Amino acid sequence: MSMAADIVSLNNAAPTIADVASIARRGARIEISPDVEAKINAARAVVERYLAADQPVYGLTTALGAGVDTRLATDDLIAFQLRVPQARAVGVGPALPRETVRAMMAARIAGMAAGGSGVSLPVFSGLVAALNAGFHPIVPSLGSIGAADLAPLAHMGRALLGDGEAAVAGTVMPAVDALARVGLKPLPIGPKDGHVLVVANSLSVGKACLCIEDIERLFDWSLAAVALNFEAFRANVSAFDDRALAARPAAGQREAAARLRELLIDSSLLVDGAARRLQDPLSYRCAPQVWGALLHAIGEASAATEIELVSSGDNPVVLAEEGLILSNGNFDMTAFVLAWERLGQAIAHCAAAIAYRTMKIMSPGMSELPRFLTPLGQSRSGFATVQKSVSALEAEIRHLAAPVSLAPIPVADGIEDQASMAPSVLSKIEAMIERLRYLVAIELVASAQAVDLRGIAGELGQGTLRAYQQVRELVPRLEEDRAQGPDFQRISDFITETAARTAP
Repeated sequence: MSMAADIVSLNNAAPTIADVASIARRGARIEISPDVEAKINAARAVVERYLAADQPVYGLTTALGAGVDTRLATDDLIAFQLRVPQARAVGVGPALPRETVRAMMAARIAGMAAGGSGVSLPVFSGLVAALNAGFHPIVPSLGSIGAADLAPLAHMGRALLGDGEAAVAGTVMPAVDALARVGLKPLPIGPKDGHVLVVANSLSVGKACLCIEDIERLFDWSLAAVALNFEAFRANVSAFDDRALAARPAAGQREAAARLRELLIDSSLLVDGAARRLQDPLSYRCAPQVWGALLHAIGEASAATEIELVSSGDNPVVLAEEGLILSNGNFDMTAFVLAWERLGQAIAHCAAAIAYRTMKIMSPGMSELPRFLTPLGQSRSGFATVQKSVSALEAEIRHLAAPVSLAPIPVADGIEDQASMAPSVLSKIEAMIERLRYLVAIELVASAQAVDLRGIAGELGQGTLRAYQQVRELVPRLEEDRAQGPDFQRISDFITETAARTAP
């Protein structure tokens, strides 16, 4: 894909994570190039040849799942495709957010455009038109085990056929009315089309694109919080020295340290003797290593997601150049979910470090600052009760870091006996990112308070000064006790809305 302003052009260039996020969150429209249409038609021609020859093809001339041994009657081919999304619309639970539905639709469009699905051009174009028109199926959030996101995509497909519910401009209505509202008709389903709509991991991939945007944005702010805490704690910056890190260049640590050094340019902490200790607690001293691991894990998750965006995970896959349709297991997401499980565990390590540093900067024995960062003495609580929020957030992240991808039970009469649980893995990551964002917000606010109490605002580095000033624009210094939850929420919301390139 290529993107200009609010248009994403779907062409022979690979789609990107940023493309999907822009479509999902910023309303970018999709344009289809003639090259993609030609690719769609070439694969469809192979489907038509197999159909004309009455060759056995999973989901085209046979039933699905354990029903693979059942051949479809000629007069049942299209009716069967209409039944496919209906029979698999078994999702339950709260509806997915609008941006998640849009990301799922965009990911399915990208997968179809890779050329291996065999979808008919009218159905492909109809899905694109629905997304561009702001037609958003109501899709329950639970019910997929990640061996293709069958249930969520079935609810999407059902709505595109005029059944179920959909939202237009935020108003939920019967899907057939929603289609009419945006000037569209139900999709003209042909042989294989119903199966194509559901046989992909588009919910997982769409969620992944949004999570990558979120964690990359949060990563920048988390580094700012680390650096600002270093300033306030008067920690020893030798931990960031590239000469030491080069002696054992673990993944990501030198880049993380370089970015921390950049935040501290012109800081008084860089002057010899500024640090209070020769060696600080490990949550300070090991920050480059821990944040380097997070950076590396983000890169792995991004790479795994990019593979899914540019590829055909369909089963069977249509190979237009060879004129073949082959059964396969490309829908299996094991490598993908392992990358994301690793990212979740990296987030948990960072969450623990944030919690430990935040506790220590509130302790007079560790920071040589007033207990709980209150300037008015121990008749005030200051940040004391904030420690409970920190503890709760860190514990929940640590719990969510436990793998969920290992043990789904077999389904489909034992035929489908392995699955990745990809949607559940991504749901965990979404929850972990949200909680990590609150922890970063709390560390930023606590560190800014500690800077004020130590009286060093005029000695901060270039990046840490920007972070401090941004905190103070949203949250005043704590004097008398007040409700601090709204303070942390404002910072968290700011991080959510602020592009990574504008972060400190």
